[in-house]
Amino acid sequence: MHEDKHVFVVDKPAGLVVHPGAGNPDQTLQNALLALDPKLAALPRAGIVHRLDKDTSGLLIVARTLPAHTALVRMIGDRDVHREYEAICRGVMTAGGTVDAPIDRHPTDRVRMAVRDGGREAVTHYRVIKRFRAHTHVRVQLETGRTHQNPRPPCARRIPDRGDKVYAAA
Repeated sequence: MHEDKHVFVVDKPAGLVVHPGAGNPDQTLQNALLALDPKLAALPRAGIVHRLDKDTSGLLIVARTLPAHTALVRMIGDRDVHREYEAICRGVMTAGGTVDAPIDRHPTDRVRMAVRDGGREAVTHYRVIKRFRAHTHVRVQLETGRTHQNPRPPCARRIPDRGDKVYAAA
């Protein structure tokens, strides 16, 4: 999408894992970025300053220099960077709103996430773009940036994202 001497902006497709981990040691965005620009190995997390879940598509910014990495991490931490998503939710939502509910691992299924007392603060704003008979197209803006936060408004309302395997019935 964009490349200059300071950053890459990458259009990550759904299905691609961002960082290597158990079960995905080498078919990741990070591996591809290191093959494209081996100098990224000198940066924390190979320049990746935020992530998207495996099944989420969207734009990611990747720092190519230490000053860019430092600035981007600071801006994200200070909430100067705004992240926005669109989702299709099962069910018909009547209006937008804000979900302010803590998120943590599901108590019995550690792969899934759930809204739980004692979890980390997670604030998400959403608004309806279009309603369909059995689904709603929403725009989601993260105020905080917790791991697995982007599908939270439907999750917290017990209306899972269409096709979501991690949050369904959380």
